[in-house]
Order: sequence, then structure tokens, then C-alpha cells
Amino acid sequence: MLHTKDIAIVILNWNGKDLLEKFLPSVLEYSDDAKIYVADNASTDDSVAFVSEHFPEVTVIQNSENGGYAKGYNEALNYVEEPLLCLLNSDIEVTKNWLKPITEEFNSDTNTAIIQPKLLDFNKKTHFEYAGAAGGFIDKFGYPYCRGRIFETIEEDLGQYEDTTEIFWASGACFFIRTAVFKRLNGFDASYFAHMEEIDLCWRAFNANFTVKYVGASTVYHVGGATLKNTNPEKTFLNFRNSLSTLLKNADQQVYLKLFVRLFLDGVAALRFLLRLQPKHFYAILRAHGSFYWHFFRLLKKRRESLKRFDYYNTKSIVWSYFVRNKQYFNCL
Repeated sequence: MLHTKDIAIVILNWNGKDLLEKFLPSVLEYSDDAKIYVADNASTDDSVAFVSEHFPEVTVIQNSENGGYAKGYNEALNYVEEPLLCLLNSDIEVTKNWLKPITEEFNSDTNTAIIQPKLLDFNKKTHFEYAGAAGGFIDKFGYPYCRGRIFETIEEDLGQYEDTTEIFWASGACFFIRTAVFKRLNGFDASYFAHMEEIDLCWRAFNANFTVKYVGASTVYHVGGATLKNTNPEKTFLNFRNSLSTLLKNADQQVYLKLFVRLFLDGVAALRFLLRLQPKHFYAILRAHGSFYWHFFRLLKKRRESLKRFDYYNTKSIVWSYFVRNKQYFNCL
């Protein structure tokens, strides 16, 4: 039986003193007896000194380098022993009793491995937040989307997603996972650096027959884009590259057909950037494809190892039944 004292809330930080100063107090106030960590990715500001001085109850883990979200968490979590992990962005404001519905859901279903709460926009609290909103899904070409937004249009929170339901991926902005499952899946793919690593991990969990859920009774507010803005071409590069990598590593036997379609659609996206006079983003997509091709056989090896480890062919019927049960969320059916 899990309790809040069994939760390790781990906040990854890189030069984020201002964010910690603003948002860490709500985590301390509303997290009961959970253990709180700040995992520092070799910051060059005075983040670590600030936390040590003003929040002595918080345990600081100092990583050896800035390895991004994926490697940063992989390295830091080696020092965390609690059975339940909450990977929390530094730009999240939590709310009263946010942990209780999460622990209750983990206790009610031992196969539930990953949970995401409701993500609302910190700057517009009546609306959902882009990065995860009310739970994520994948279309047939491997493009992620979620309830609560359609492309750039964000829904107002009118109580339409108060449910607890099975989803395909949980947002890395506030990501709960059983420690044993994180270790079994070998954590995040450190080559991603940032973006899409949580979707890759959720997909691997899905192929291993674990369940990912959204719990609408728990609410947090997310700033979004506080570390890397949507206007930054590096974000475009990471999103396009990592999305292709995730598809190759985890998709079904039609993966090569899907990749062919994706290459065409990515070309359309690159042309759109060019026509909008955004050459840096056009070049970012070219870089993303170049990196994907360069690492293709390494990714293929990861695919074979992963599918062999989790007996992929025995999961096909489980995958199909999941899509049938949730077909209203999948535009591929």
C-alpha cells in the first residue's frame, strides 16, 4: 500500500533559480510527507546554494553535467530509493491534496505503472496547458496529441475531463511512475536529451503490458516553455528527430510504411516553415532527419532489443484491444 511518504518528488533544475523560488514553496506546502529532491544539471547560476540556504528540507542531487531531461533524470534517480517517483518540472505549481488521488489510483490497480494529473495553464488557469493537458495519445503515424487541445487550440476546463482513464502517454511535466517499472524499462533514452522521451518511455511501458493513466482529480498548473520556447529552432530539431526515433523503436510491424509517410509529412512541414520565412526551423527539420538517418541502425538495434525483451508478438492482441476500447481518441480507426 503506497502512501505519500513513499513518493519522491524530483525536480530537475538547470539555471532555474527564479523558477525554484517561485514554484518550490507550493510543492513544499502541499506535498504532505513526500520526499522532495532537486536534481541539478550542473547549473552555473546559484540555484544549488539558493535551495540549500532557503529550503534545507529539500535534498539536492548534483549531476556531473547538463545531460538534458532524459540523462539528467537517469543519473539523479540512481540516488532515490522511494518506491514511487514524481518527475516534476520546475515551472509547476501544485495544489492542495494533489497527491492523494494519485496514490489511491496506484493502490487500486497494481498494473498501473504511470500516471499524469490534470495539467492546466498557470498563466490562464481556466484552460488546459499544451504539454499534456488531459492525457496523451498517438495517431497511426506516431504523432502525439492529447485531450484538451486540438493543434494550437486549447480547451477551457469545464469539467469535461474529471475522469480517471487509460491513456497512451503521460506528460513529462508531471510524471508519476513506479520506481521498479522505471528501472525495468532502463529509464529514459538518454540520447533524446529533451522532448518526446516520456512518450518513448510510455510506449515501451505499453509494449511491456503496463498501463498508463490520467487522473483528473489531481490538478497542477504548468507554465510551459519556461526552459525552451516554441520559437527556438532547437526545440523543432529535438521534436522532429525524437518523434522519428520513437516511432522506429516502438511501433508495430508497419513501422517502415509509417516512416515513409512521416518523411513526406515532415517535408511538408519543412516547406511550410520556409514559406513562412522561418529558415532556421526549416534547417532544424533537415538536421533532425540527418541525425535520424545517421543513427538509424543504432535505433534499429534498440527496437530489436526492446521488442525481444517484452515479447512483442504476444502483446499484439493487447495493443489491438486497447485501440478498440479507446477508438474515439484515435483518428487511425
